[in-house]
Amino acid sequence: MNTSAGFVARESAVGGPVVFGGGARGATGDRVVERSGAAFGALGSLVAETGMTDVFVNPDGSVWCDRGHGAVCERGIRIPAEEARELAVRLIALGGRHVDEATPCVDVRLGDGVRVHVVLPPVATGGPAVSIRLQRRVPITLDELLADSFFSLVPVEAVLPLVRDRANLLITGAGGSGKTTLLGALLARAGQQERIVVLEDVAELRIPHPHVVGLEARQANLDGAGAISLDRLVREALRMRPDRLVIGEVRGAEVRELLSALNTGHDGGAGTLHANSLADVPARLEALGALAGLTVEAMARQAVSAFDAVLHIERTPAGRRLVALGRFGLDARGRLVVST
Repeated sequence: MNTSAGFVARESAVGGPVVFGGGARGATGDRVVERSGAAFGALGSLVAETGMTDVFVNPDGSVWCDRGHGAVCERGIRIPAEEARELAVRLIALGGRHVDEATPCVDVRLGDGVRVHVVLPPVATGGPAVSIRLQRRVPITLDELLADSFFSLVPVEAVLPLVRDRANLLITGAGGSGKTTLLGALLARAGQQERIVVLEDVAELRIPHPHVVGLEARQANLDGAGAISLDRLVREALRMRPDRLVIGEVRGAEVRELLSALNTGHDGGAGTLHANSLADVPARLEALGALAGLTVEAMARQAVSAFDAVLHIERTPAGRRLVALGRFGLDARGRLVVST
């Protein structure tokens, strides 16, 4: 598959991400980067460690790791700035993108559930900042979430009918709260005959389902041409007869196309949104609507019509939990509100 023409398309029986760049070729013909490979350099053993969720290289050279209970500093490892830059450039290139002073902030996926984000100086002050997000090699199932008390505050019996009845869902929470994990586990329960089209800026959503088609946004090339945005992908996806339209993360003007699609007969859709609390969700949507040229009132009416439920996740001292199931409504001024 050539990433220099058209948008990147993936179709998989389990929705697993695929990597472009160096490494051995997988069954699909695309290149795969192993977590334990030399590509990660001094971080290889940390990235390969069972239970690791995040590895960070900070501008000062310190390395921090999260094994599911918060980030801690790895005292025995420091990455000099030049080595960190080489690592950053190498990992981004393996993902089929480029990073330099003209494009200093880049996200890529490196297969097997690995996502890499890089920020170079001078945007990152003092040295490169590298963030590596690691998913389990096998996607977490709904049964595993249930066993881990994920549904201790909002019962799973209140959630499963939403999937069965093809409700449009917005899953919210802070970074690292488990939005993508829950979304993948829920979509795995969709009807086996349903065609799920997933749109992501950087592909990381893995859905154990027999009919998943993934589209990934594309960065412009070195000449500044060829970029494919998420709002463009929404329009392309609507021509692919999706039974369920999914946006991995709603973060910009694509919210307009998504709301329009969900309001014109596309049931069973879903997306995730960064928000620190359920009460913050209306303001976050209003901000995204402004980027898309929507007034506050227009965004409110569209959101109320488009989404049937809001599932909010938090990272508590006891672990990740689904803490609220809300629904959108309008207040007396026509502004968006969410209630439980």
